[in-house]
Amino acid sequence: MTYMESKIVRIRPQQFHTTVGVEDWRVVGEGACAYFRTGSFAVGAQFVQAISEMPSVGEEYPDVDVRQEGVIVRLITVTGDYYGLTERHVELARQISAVARTLGLPADPSAVQTVQVTIDALAGPGVVAFWRALLGYRDRAGSGEDLIDPRRRGAPFYFQQMDAPRPQRNRVHVDVWVPYDQAEARIAAALAAGGRLVNDADAPSNWVLADPEGNEACVGVAGPPEPTTD
Repeated sequence: MTYMESKIVRIRPQQFHTTVGVEDWRVVGEGACAYFRTGSFAVGAQFVQAISEMPSVGEEYPDVDVRQEGVIVRLITVTGDYYGLTERHVELARQISAVARTLGLPADPSAVQTVQVTIDALAGPGVVAFWRALLGYRDRAGSGEDLIDPRRRGAPFYFQQMDAPRPQRNRVHVDVWVPYDQAEARIAAALAAGGRLVNDADAPSNWVLADPEGNEACVGVAGPPEPTTD
């Protein structure tokens, strides 16, 4: 373990969501993400420059995607034994949001999502080895069932172990991770577009849907806040 890894204080998505000051952010499948509307590439570049000059950024720079309409910022720690959120991300999220407010850039939490490809496998290690070589991916934090793009651009792959063949259902599907407060609307839109609900036993964290021909997809939510009670 490196010195950096030894200093990591891990947190769960729900801990992140319940922290004050991170309202612009949503945890999806690959860390805490925020989308800031810029309106131009030049303004987006100015925003990224301002983030890079934050004294607290240090060695762990966020992943940033700059487009003409806006900027997506992602916070995630990727080490040899961990892939997820840390306490440090909370303060980084607050400071990045503060920079955005200074520049007059509104956040749109509904605009973030991540997509993962899931493959059901009987001979897991062999199947994983094939896709690892084909994609040029690597294992995620030592996991034998998750592959990630080392350049952190492509969708991650997850390999779900099967105990027996399942010819009646497809064995490759897409997982769509959306903000916890967008899941119902996204599912409703998919159903209105001709889909059907296959399974909601794991709601409000996961729903299984299918298109009109039976191809499946899952809608996932990371760390939905606990329901409030009187």
